Amino acid sequence: MKICITGGAGFIGSHVVRSFVNNYPNYKVFNLDALTYAGNLENLHDIEKEPNYTFLKADIRNQEEISSLFKVHQFDGVIHLAAESHVDRSISNPLAFVETNVLGTVNLLNAFKSVWNNNYEGKRFYHVSTDEVYGTLGEEGLFTEKTAYDPRSPYSASKASSDHFVRAYGETFGLPYVLSNCSNNYGEYHFPEKLIPLFINNIMYGKPLPVYGDGNFTRDWLYVQDHARAIDLIFHKGQNHETYNIGGFNEWKNIDLVRLLCAQMNDKLGREKGESEKLITFVKDRPGHDKRYAIDATKLNKELGWYPSVTFEEGLSKTIDWFLENTQWLENVTSGAYQDYYQKQYQ
Repeated sequence: MKICITGGAGFIGSHVVRSFVNNYPNYKVFNLDALTYAGNLENLHDIEKEPNYTFLKADIRNQEEISSLFKVHQFDGVIHLAAESHVDRSISNPLAFVETNVLGTVNLLNAFKSVWNNNYEGKRFYHVSTDEVYGTLGEEGLFTEKTAYDPRSPYSASKASSDHFVRAYGETFGLPYVLSNCSNNYGEYHFPEKLIPLFINNIMYGKPLPVYGDGNFTRDWLYVQDHARAIDLIFHKGQNHETYNIGGFNEWKNIDLVRLLCAQMNDKLGREKGESEKLITFVKDRPGHDKRYAIDATKLNKELGWYPSVTFEEGLSKTIDWFLENTQWLENVTSGAYQDYYQKQYQ
Protein backbone atom coordinates (compact mmCIF):
# COMPACT_ATOMS: atom_id res chain seq x y z
CA MET A 1 0.00 0.00 0.00
CA LYS A 2 1.26 3.47 -0.94
CA ILE A 3 0.23 6.17 1.55
CA CYS A 4 0.59 9.91 0.94
CA ILE A 5 0.67 11.93 4.18
CA THR A 6 0.37 15.64 3.46
CA GLY A 7 1.93 18.05 5.92
CA GLY A 8 4.12 15.22 7.18
CA ALA A 9 6.96 17.53 8.21
CA GLY A 10 4.67 19.48 10.54
CA PHE A 11 3.90 18.88 14.20
CA ILE A 12 1.08 16.32 14.04
CA GLY A 13 2.06 15.08 10.59
CA SER A 14 5.57 14.09 11.64
CA HIS A 15 4.18 11.90 14.41
CA VAL A 16 1.80 10.24 11.96
CA VAL A 17 4.57 9.67 9.41
CA ARG A 18 6.87 8.16 12.03
CA SER A 19 4.06 5.89 13.28
CA PHE A 20 3.25 4.57 9.80
CA VAL A 21 6.90 4.11 8.79
CA ASN A 22 7.69 2.17 11.97
CA ASN A 23 4.47 0.18 12.29
CA TYR A 24 3.91 -0.74 8.64
CA PRO A 25 7.24 -1.73 7.05
CA ASN A 26 5.40 -3.17 4.02
CA TYR A 27 3.76 0.19 3.24
CA LYS A 28 5.44 2.84 1.14
CA VAL A 29 5.00 6.07 3.08
CA PHE A 30 5.29 9.34 1.17
CA ASN A 31 5.65 12.56 3.14
CA LEU A 32 4.34 15.42 0.98
CA ASP A 33 5.17 18.83 2.42
CA ALA A 34 5.84 22.32 1.07
CA LEU A 35 8.22 23.10 3.97
CA THR A 36 6.62 26.40 4.88
CA TYR A 37 7.55 28.00 8.21
CA ALA A 38 6.05 25.14 10.27
CA GLY A 39 7.38 22.26 8.16
CA ASN A 40 10.61 20.92 9.63
CA LEU A 41 12.36 17.81 8.30
CA GLU A 42 14.48 17.70 11.46
CA ASN A 43 11.29 16.31 13.04
CA LEU A 44 11.90 13.09 11.08
CA HIS A 45 15.67 12.73 11.11
CA ASP A 46 15.38 9.39 12.92
CA ILE A 47 13.42 7.70 10.10
CA GLU A 48 14.48 9.58 6.97
CA LYS A 49 16.74 6.72 5.79
CA GLU A 50 14.16 3.98 6.28
CA PRO A 51 13.55 2.04 3.03
CA ASN A 52 9.78 2.55 3.16
CA TYR A 53 9.98 6.34 3.54
CA THR A 54 10.08 8.96 0.77
CA PHE A 55 9.95 12.74 1.06
CA LEU A 56 8.23 14.76 -1.66
CA LYS A 57 8.63 18.53 -1.59
CA ALA A 58 5.42 19.86 -3.11
CA ASP A 59 2.75 22.48 -2.49
CA ILE A 60 -0.90 21.36 -2.40
CA ARG A 61 -1.87 24.78 -3.81
CA ASN A 62 -0.17 23.82 -7.09
CA GLN A 63 -2.82 21.80 -8.93
CA GLU A 64 -0.53 20.73 -11.79
CA GLU A 65 2.21 19.54 -9.45
CA ILE A 66 -0.18 17.58 -7.25
CA SER A 67 -1.90 15.93 -10.22
CA SER A 68 1.46 14.87 -11.62
CA LEU A 69 2.60 13.32 -8.33
CA PHE A 70 -0.63 11.33 -8.03
CA LYS A 71 -0.26 10.02 -11.58
CA VAL A 72 3.37 9.00 -11.00
CA HIS A 73 2.97 7.37 -7.58
CA GLN A 74 -0.65 6.09 -7.72
CA PHE A 75 -1.27 6.63 -4.00
CA ASP A 76 -3.71 4.09 -2.52
CA GLY A 77 -4.44 6.27 0.48
CA VAL A 78 -4.17 9.92 1.46
CA ILE A 79 -3.96 11.21 5.02
CA HIS A 80 -4.43 14.94 4.62
CA LEU A 81 -2.94 17.05 7.42
CA ALA A 82 -1.35 19.90 5.45
CA ALA A 83 -2.95 23.16 6.55
CA GLU A 84 -2.44 26.66 7.76
CA SER A 85 -3.48 26.26 11.38
CA HIS A 86 -2.67 29.27 13.57
CA VAL A 87 -5.73 31.41 14.36
CA ASP A 88 -3.70 34.59 14.92
CA ARG A 89 -2.13 34.27 11.46
CA SER A 90 -5.56 33.71 9.91
CA ILE A 91 -6.75 37.02 11.33
CA SER A 92 -3.86 38.91 9.73
CA ASN A 93 -3.96 37.01 6.39
CA PRO A 94 -7.25 35.17 5.74
CA LEU A 95 -6.57 34.58 2.04
CA ALA A 96 -3.56 32.36 2.75
CA PHE A 97 -5.90 30.04 4.69
CA VAL A 98 -8.39 29.90 1.83
CA GLU A 99 -5.64 29.07 -0.65
CA THR A 100 -4.08 26.26 1.39
CA ASN A 101 -6.96 24.83 3.40
CA VAL A 102 -9.74 25.09 0.81
CA LEU A 103 -8.16 25.16 -2.65
CA GLY A 104 -5.33 22.84 -1.58
CA THR A 105 -7.82 20.27 -0.30
CA VAL A 106 -9.85 20.46 -3.52
CA ASN A 107 -6.65 19.95 -5.55
CA LEU A 108 -5.95 16.77 -3.59
CA LEU A 109 -9.53 15.53 -4.01
CA ASN A 110 -9.42 16.15 -7.75
CA ALA A 111 -6.08 14.38 -8.11
CA PHE A 112 -7.28 11.36 -6.09
CA LYS A 113 -10.54 11.21 -8.07
CA SER A 114 -8.76 11.51 -11.42
CA VAL A 115 -6.17 8.80 -10.74
CA TRP A 116 -8.69 6.18 -9.60
CA ASN A 117 -11.55 7.20 -11.91
CA ASN A 118 -14.30 5.74 -9.70
CA ASN A 119 -12.39 2.46 -9.13
CA TYR A 120 -11.95 2.95 -5.40
CA GLU A 121 -11.57 -0.63 -4.16
CA GLY A 122 -9.03 -0.59 -1.31
CA LYS A 123 -8.58 3.21 -1.54
CA ARG A 124 -9.21 5.87 1.08
CA PHE A 125 -9.01 9.66 1.50
CA TYR A 126 -8.67 10.69 5.15
CA HIS A 127 -9.21 14.36 5.93
CA VAL A 128 -7.89 15.56 9.31
CA SER A 129 -9.79 18.56 10.67
CA THR A 130 -10.32 20.51 13.89
CA ASP A 131 -12.91 20.95 16.61
CA GLU A 132 -12.87 24.70 15.92
CA VAL A 133 -15.31 24.23 13.02
CA TYR A 134 -18.05 23.73 15.63
CA GLY A 135 -17.67 27.24 17.04
CA THR A 136 -17.91 27.82 20.77
CA LEU A 137 -19.65 26.21 23.73
CA GLY A 138 -21.15 27.62 26.91
CA GLU A 139 -20.39 26.19 30.34
CA GLU A 140 -22.20 22.96 29.50
CA GLY A 141 -22.24 20.44 26.66
CA LEU A 142 -19.80 18.75 24.28
CA PHE A 143 -19.17 18.77 20.54
CA THR A 144 -20.45 15.58 18.90
CA GLU A 145 -20.23 14.44 15.30
CA LYS A 146 -23.77 15.85 14.83
CA THR A 147 -23.00 19.35 16.15
CA ALA A 148 -23.80 22.05 13.58
CA TYR A 149 -20.84 23.95 12.16
CA ASP A 150 -20.40 27.53 13.43
CA PRO A 151 -16.84 28.69 12.63
CA ARG A 152 -15.76 31.99 14.23
CA SER A 153 -12.31 32.70 12.73
CA PRO A 154 -10.90 32.68 9.18
CA TYR A 155 -8.94 29.55 10.18
CA SER A 156 -11.97 27.59 11.37
CA ALA A 157 -14.04 28.85 8.42
CA SER A 158 -11.41 27.55 5.98
CA LYS A 159 -11.31 24.16 7.71
CA ALA A 160 -15.11 23.97 7.76
CA SER A 161 -15.14 24.66 4.02
CA SER A 162 -12.59 21.92 3.36
CA ASP A 163 -14.66 19.48 5.44
CA HIS A 164 -17.71 20.27 3.32
CA PHE A 165 -15.79 19.71 0.09
CA VAL A 166 -14.58 16.30 1.26
CA ARG A 167 -18.12 15.23 2.14
CA ALA A 168 -19.46 16.67 -1.12
CA TYR A 169 -16.96 14.65 -3.15
CA GLY A 170 -18.07 11.59 -1.22
CA GLU A 171 -21.73 12.19 -2.04
CA THR A 172 -21.32 13.46 -5.59
CA PHE A 173 -18.49 11.26 -6.87
CA GLY A 174 -18.58 8.32 -4.46
CA LEU A 175 -15.07 9.13 -3.21
CA PRO A 176 -14.25 6.93 -0.18
CA TYR A 177 -13.41 9.21 2.71
CA VAL A 178 -13.20 9.36 6.47
CA LEU A 179 -12.96 12.60 8.44
CA SER A 180 -11.93 13.46 11.98
CA ASN A 181 -12.20 16.60 14.07
CA CYS A 182 -9.66 16.80 16.88
CA SER A 183 -9.14 18.97 19.95
CA ASN A 184 -5.95 20.90 20.80
CA ASN A 185 -2.78 18.83 20.52
CA TYR A 186 0.44 19.16 22.47
CA GLY A 187 3.70 17.21 22.57
CA GLU A 188 7.14 16.83 21.06
CA TYR A 189 8.20 18.78 17.93
CA HIS A 190 5.48 21.41 18.41
CA PHE A 191 6.32 24.68 16.62
CA PRO A 192 6.69 27.38 19.30
CA GLU A 193 3.93 29.70 18.14
CA LYS A 194 1.27 27.69 19.99
CA LEU A 195 0.62 28.11 23.71
CA ILE A 196 2.44 25.19 25.35
CA PRO A 197 5.74 25.18 23.39
CA LEU A 198 5.80 28.99 23.34
CA PHE A 199 5.42 29.18 27.11
CA ILE A 200 7.98 26.42 27.73
CA ASN A 201 10.47 28.41 25.67
CA ASN A 202 9.59 31.69 27.38
CA ILE A 203 9.87 30.21 30.87
CA MET A 204 13.30 28.80 30.03
CA TYR A 205 14.55 32.27 29.10
CA GLY A 206 12.55 34.33 31.59
CA LYS A 207 10.32 35.99 29.01
CA PRO A 208 6.70 37.12 29.63
CA LEU A 209 3.88 34.58 29.28
CA PRO A 210 1.15 36.45 27.34
CA VAL A 211 -2.30 35.17 28.36
CA TYR A 212 -5.27 36.41 26.33
CA GLY A 213 -8.03 38.26 28.19
CA ASP A 214 -8.77 36.90 31.65
CA GLY A 215 -7.35 33.46 30.83
CA ASN A 216 -10.67 31.70 31.38
CA PHE A 217 -10.96 30.26 27.88
CA THR A 218 -11.36 26.49 28.02
CA ARG A 219 -9.79 23.92 25.70
CA ASP A 220 -9.73 20.12 25.51
CA TRP A 221 -6.10 18.94 25.25
CA LEU A 222 -4.79 15.73 23.66
CA TYR A 223 -1.25 14.30 23.62
CA VAL A 224 -0.10 14.24 20.00
CA GLN A 225 0.95 10.58 20.05
CA ASP A 226 -2.58 9.65 21.11
CA HIS A 227 -3.88 11.61 18.11
CA ALA A 228 -1.50 9.68 15.83
CA ARG A 229 -2.85 6.39 17.25
CA ALA A 230 -6.40 7.55 16.59
CA ILE A 231 -5.55 8.48 12.99
CA ASP A 232 -4.03 5.02 12.47
CA LEU A 233 -7.21 3.35 13.77
CA ILE A 234 -9.59 5.53 11.78
CA PHE A 235 -7.60 5.13 8.56
CA HIS A 236 -7.57 1.34 8.83
CA LYS A 237 -10.86 0.57 10.59
CA GLY A 238 -13.14 3.60 10.32
CA GLN A 239 -16.31 3.33 8.25
CA ASN A 240 -16.43 5.09 4.87
CA HIS A 241 -18.24 8.46 4.82
CA GLU A 242 -18.11 8.66 8.62
CA THR A 243 -16.79 11.41 10.91
CA TYR A 244 -14.98 10.72 14.19
CA ASN A 245 -14.36 13.27 16.93
CA ILE A 246 -11.00 12.89 18.72
CA GLY A 247 -10.60 14.45 22.16
CA GLY A 248 -8.86 13.88 25.45
CA PHE A 249 -11.87 14.24 27.80
CA ASN A 250 -9.47 16.75 29.32
CA GLU A 251 -10.72 20.33 29.69
CA TRP A 252 -8.45 23.06 31.05
CA LYS A 253 -8.91 26.78 31.39
CA ASN A 254 -5.92 28.53 29.85
CA ILE A 255 -4.86 30.17 33.09
CA ASP A 256 -5.01 26.88 35.01
CA LEU A 257 -2.96 25.17 32.31
CA VAL A 258 -0.35 27.93 32.42
CA ARG A 259 -0.08 27.66 36.21
CA LEU A 260 0.38 23.88 35.97
CA LEU A 261 3.02 24.39 33.29
CA CYS A 262 4.81 26.94 35.48
CA ALA A 263 4.75 24.59 38.49
CA GLN A 264 6.20 21.68 36.48
CA MET A 265 8.85 23.94 34.94
CA ASN A 266 9.83 25.23 38.40
CA ASP A 267 10.39 21.66 39.58
CA LYS A 268 12.34 20.59 36.50
CA LEU A 269 14.52 23.73 36.42
CA GLY A 270 15.12 23.78 40.17
CA ARG A 271 13.41 27.13 40.60
CA GLU A 272 11.56 28.33 43.67
CA LYS A 273 7.83 27.74 43.94
CA GLY A 274 5.93 30.55 42.21
CA GLU A 275 8.96 31.89 40.33
CA SER A 276 7.76 31.16 36.80
CA GLU A 277 4.23 32.31 37.63
CA LYS A 278 5.63 35.86 37.95
CA LEU A 279 6.08 35.85 34.17
CA ILE A 280 2.30 35.60 33.51
CA THR A 281 1.13 38.72 31.67
CA PHE A 282 -2.49 39.30 30.71
CA VAL A 283 -2.84 40.85 27.24
CA LYS A 284 -5.69 42.17 25.08
CA ASP A 285 -7.96 39.38 23.87
CA ARG A 286 -7.88 38.45 20.19
CA PRO A 287 -10.94 39.04 17.95
CA GLY A 288 -13.50 36.23 17.72
CA HIS A 289 -11.94 34.25 20.56
CA ASP A 290 -14.06 31.13 21.22
CA LYS A 291 -14.89 30.67 24.91
CA ARG A 292 -14.86 26.90 25.23
CA TYR A 293 -14.17 23.76 23.16
CA ALA A 294 -14.92 20.27 24.44
CA ILE A 295 -15.03 17.07 22.40
CA ASP A 296 -17.20 14.01 22.92
CA ALA A 297 -15.04 11.11 21.63
CA THR A 298 -17.52 8.40 22.66
CA LYS A 299 -18.09 7.21 19.08
CA LEU A 300 -14.36 6.63 18.53
CA ASN A 301 -14.07 4.88 21.88
CA LYS A 302 -17.04 2.55 21.35
CA GLU A 303 -16.53 1.72 17.65
CA LEU A 304 -12.73 1.48 17.48
CA GLY A 305 -11.66 1.06 21.11
CA TRP A 306 -9.53 4.22 21.21
CA TYR A 307 -8.86 6.16 24.41
CA PRO A 308 -6.07 8.51 25.59
CA SER A 309 -3.02 6.66 26.93
CA VAL A 310 -1.77 9.34 29.36
CA THR A 311 -3.21 11.92 31.72
CA PHE A 312 -2.62 15.56 30.89
CA GLU A 313 -0.17 15.92 33.77
CA GLU A 314 1.84 12.94 32.47
CA GLY A 315 1.77 14.11 28.86
CA LEU A 316 2.73 17.65 29.82
CA SER A 317 5.66 16.37 31.88
CA LYS A 318 6.87 14.26 28.93
CA THR A 319 6.54 17.27 26.63
CA ILE A 320 8.52 19.57 28.91
CA ASP A 321 11.24 16.93 29.32
CA TRP A 322 11.55 16.61 25.54
CA PHE A 323 11.93 20.35 25.02
CA LEU A 324 14.49 20.62 27.83
CA GLU A 325 16.47 17.74 26.30
CA ASN A 326 16.24 19.15 22.75
CA THR A 327 17.24 22.76 23.18
CA GLN A 328 19.17 22.65 19.89
CA TRP A 329 15.98 21.78 18.01
CA LEU A 330 14.20 24.64 19.74
CA GLU A 331 17.05 27.03 19.00
CA ASN A 332 17.04 26.03 15.33
CA VAL A 333 13.31 26.57 15.08
CA THR A 334 13.24 29.94 16.82
CA SER A 335 16.22 31.19 14.80
CA GLY A 336 14.96 29.87 11.45
CA ALA A 337 18.06 27.66 10.97
CA TYR A 338 15.85 24.57 10.60
CA GLN A 339 14.84 25.79 7.15
CA ASP A 340 18.34 24.97 5.89
CA TYR A 341 17.90 21.27 6.70
CA TYR A 342 16.23 20.41 3.39
CA GLN A 343 19.05 22.04 1.44
CA LYS A 344 21.68 20.13 3.39
CA GLN A 345 19.97 16.76 3.34
CA TYR A 346 18.14 16.62 0.02
CA GLN A 347 19.96 18.83 -2.46
